[in-house]
Amino acid sequence: MQVEWYGQSAFRLTEGDITVVIDPFGDLTALLTSGRRWDYPPMTGVRADLLLVTHEHLDHNGVEVVAGEPVTLRSRAGTFADTPVGEVVGIASEHDEVAGTQRGPNTLFAFSLGGLRIAHLGDLGQRALRPEQMAALGQVDLLIAPVGGGPTIGAEQTWEIAGQVGARLVVPMHYRTERVDFLEPIGGFLAGAPRVERLAHATFEIDALPGGEEPLAVVPAAP
Repeated sequence: MQVEWYGQSAFRLTEGDITVVIDPFGDLTALLTSGRRWDYPPMTGVRADLLLVTHEHLDHNGVEVVAGEPVTLRSRAGTFADTPVGEVVGIASEHDEVAGTQRGPNTLFAFSLGGLRIAHLGDLGQRALRPEQMAALGQVDLLIAPVGGGPTIGAEQTWEIAGQVGARLVVPMHYRTERVDFLEPIGGFLAGAPRVERLAHATFEIDALPGGEEPLAVVPAAP
């Protein structure tokens, strides 16, 4: 399976002729007026068979940039069987620590692709997952999770969740890079990692990653 990080929380996962895109974004130069730096290039030339949107913020819901006629699950909780990857579970969560009253709802998505159980946590902002949410996620092979704190969980919470779901691969997202000047940097996440694989590119192959017993933090280069 090939994985590509476009920055922030946007990913493309491709296995054979099936492509899943999660939390795409387009031209966000409007963010510059808020005093924040956003230098991730707009996503272009991306097509999908399945499109997942975890919540309705501008840096996550740019569905217009994704070509094709994807099955689209947009900020929806539930169990969806009729998708190109089979069953997708959307799990209701919150973007903050006060029951969504500040930043609204967020959807955790879990599905299988290329023989792996994958979970993308979107902009999870709860202090901890509730038992019902953990049960719905189940055992996870590849966890894609925010680590930059602020409006989402930080590194410590991410590693706690990774341990709870038994993730062997953990890909960080939604943190400060040379492209954005807000959120916390990745140092805290790396400090908590049993093993780290820092990559030279934003695209990588799962099969090319090193094996091992302990969880592996996989850090793509910022696009």
